[in-house]
Order: sequence, then structure tokens, then C-alpha cells
Amino acid sequence: MAVSPPFLLIDVDGVLNPFPGPGGSVPPEYRPCRLAPDGYTDVPVWLNPDHGSWIAAAGSAGLVRPVWATSWAGEADRLIAPRLNLPRLPRIELGAPDVPTAHPHGYLWKRDPVSAWLKDAPAAWIDDDFTPLDHDWAARRTSSGIPTLLIKPDPYAGLQYRHSVAVRLWAAAVRQSRHTPGSRRPHADPSCAFPA
Repeated sequence: MAVSPPFLLIDVDGVLNPFPGPGGSVPPEYRPCRLAPDGYTDVPVWLNPDHGSWIAAAGSAGLVRPVWATSWAGEADRLIAPRLNLPRLPRIELGAPDVPTAHPHGYLWKRDPVSAWLKDAPAAWIDDDFTPLDHDWAARRTSSGIPTLLIKPDPYAGLQYRHSVAVRLWAAAVRQSRHTPGSRRPHADPSCAFPA
């Protein structure tokens, strides 16, 4: 029986769209564009065209199954994906956070809907807003035999090539471990954080 590749959960803001630094600067590899997400007009967004090829390559190689995990919801497919030459991707319905902070219980507000959606599926998750409690959650999943990798880019730099490489290496290790009798976890530490 074929084993499905792990999911690759992708955030937008702070990952594909970095936050402007002092003076409004963003890294030079990002291109400015103006988008009109539902209910808004003329929203400035900076996108790196390489991101689409990195994500698509990992997906087409069968290493991961990309999925949106962003508060952009369906707007990520409508507005972000075409500009990165990505196909339509499934998304996790996160709902609107009913809290004034991104970490109402000390961990990222998205974690509860993501965890419910994933169930026992392995996943690499790229988001700029993880806390130590999120990393503890990933370590517990991994220890229980569900490989989980969290990558936290610098929100002012966004997704970097090294993060893409880390996901590919981790996914290859997951695939190898799932096809090796008696092995349940990848050889690399899947709960480690890849800082900016």
C-alpha cells in the first residue's frame, strides 16, 4: 500500500509575504504588488517568485502535499497562488480567532484547528509565529510516531531557500523511515526549529 507524503502547511504573512522592516524595506528578492482581498482594496504585498517553484518542486516530487494554513483562507488561492505559479491548493479552515492575541493559551491560535485537521498525519508547518509550546506539541507528535516539523522564518525576511531544503530533507527522511521495517521516525530531529 502506498504511503501518502506528509503535508506541508504554508502561512502567508511573515512567510511568503514578509513584514516591512525599518523604513518599509523588504529583502531585494521580493516584488511588490497590490492586491484586493475580500473586503479590502489596494493591500501592499511582497512576493518572491522563487517560493512558488520551491513549493511546487517539493509537491511534484511527491515529498509533500502543500496546504494553505493561513488567515488569508480562500484568498491565498485566488490572489497569492497565481502570482507564484502555484496550482490551487487545499486549505485548512482556521476560522477567525476570537482573541486579541495570536497566542491566547501561550501557543499559536491556529494550532487547535490545524491539529484537528491533521489528525495523525505527518506534517511540516511553516509559520512565523510559533512559541515554545508549539515546539513542545511538535515534539510530542513526533515522539508518538507522527513526524512533525516546525519552521519559523524571520517575519522580516520570510521563507528562505534553506527552509525549503530543510523541508525536503525532512520529508525524504520521513519517506525513508516509513519504508524501512521497524522504523517509525526520520533520522533527523523532526521537532527542531529552523530559525531565520
